Amino acid sequence: MIYLDANATTPMLPEVVDAMLPWMRENFHNPNSSYGPAKEARKAIDEAREKVAALIGAEPEEIVFTGCGTESTNMALKWLSRVVGRKTGRVITSAIEHSAVLRPIETFEEVGFAVERVGVDAGGRLDLDAFRTACEAAKEGGGFASVMWVNNETGVIGPIAEACAIAKDKGLAFHTDAIQAVGKVPIDVREVPVDFLSLSAHKFFGPKGVGALHVRRGCRFEPMIRGGGQEGGRRSGTENVAGIVGLGVAAEMARQRLAHDPEGDAVRRLRDRFEELVVERVKGVTVNGDQIHRLPGTSHLSFEGCEAAGLLILLEERGVACSAGSACMTGKQKPSHVQKAMGFSDAKAKSSLRFGISHLVTMEEIEKAAEAVVSSVEKLRRVQGGSAGPVVVYS
Repeated sequence: MIYLDANATTPMLPEVVDAMLPWMRENFHNPNSSYGPAKEARKAIDEAREKVAALIGAEPEEIVFTGCGTESTNMALKWLSRVVGRKTGRVITSAIEHSAVLRPIETFEEVGFAVERVGVDAGGRLDLDAFRTACEAAKEGGGFASVMWVNNETGVIGPIAEACAIAKDKGLAFHTDAIQAVGKVPIDVREVPVDFLSLSAHKFFGPKGVGALHVRRGCRFEPMIRGGGQEGGRRSGTENVAGIVGLGVAAEMARQRLAHDPEGDAVRRLRDRFEELVVERVKGVTVNGDQIHRLPGTSHLSFEGCEAAGLLILLEERGVACSAGSACMTGKQKPSHVQKAMGFSDAKAKSSLRFGISHLVTMEEIEKAAEAVVSSVEKLRRVQGGSAGPVVVYS
């Protein structure tokens, strides 16, 4: 199968698997015990923490290991909600966040928090003027902001440096869901001084079931999970040593890839070739999202006169794996909230597919995948009787 769903998850690299295996076999010891093998496990965790910190420009002590990106995000948001309080505190986020942000914030709103969901432009980027206004309104009573670094559906890179600066200027704490960004684009939390940053290993060729939360030094923080006091008292529970080691190796390899190709040109060439082939042969295609500020490996396309659900079936039959919007929302019939926030009609939102391309894909596979898309769209349009108009590209 040609795998074009790297936004949903990525395969573990062989080096990651090889590094993890000893910690699931002979080196199984609890890193909180005092004897030699246990100390080796503790050392492995410490080394992984250094590698993750290096990937995002943080200090090792600012990294808290968690069970996944969603947990990392919930930890940050629930703590921040306690700090600001529901009587006067305001929560500012965007209209295109992942459900790991949206669902907790909905619960805050239910118990009395004032929530501002800032819109985006047609390209999917945050409206900074509206964000500034929302932060100004929160200045007196206190609050916090949470804005994603990269959108999981469109791959659009948000103006995080600007948003962080605005929030800080108004005295607000700032969290970013960077789960789609870490390992794919350069990140340095010394240059963009976010207070909290969520990441997940399986988005950059590490294992599932492990993530991390960056907590800036000096920021108040109390744990959501209490118990034995692991992770410096910030996240209790016996550590997933193998998973953490895998995350560390994946982080180190991602750092090396970014150092060699910081703009992601190798992956961008694959994406651009894919889009070129599809657009040349299919009428009524929309290339969605800001064309400058987007991940090099994400292609979000709408196909006039086609239902995405039908296309997914036909593409799988032709050996191509992709998705309609977020993998977390697959199977749900409602139009994507991300695409609706960008101004899509219901019909357009339901005709959209996301292709996530990684460096593991070859140019030959890209060309085969494009051919599969062309033939699938043609077949579905014949069956559905859909019409097709001109190509549209949002800039």
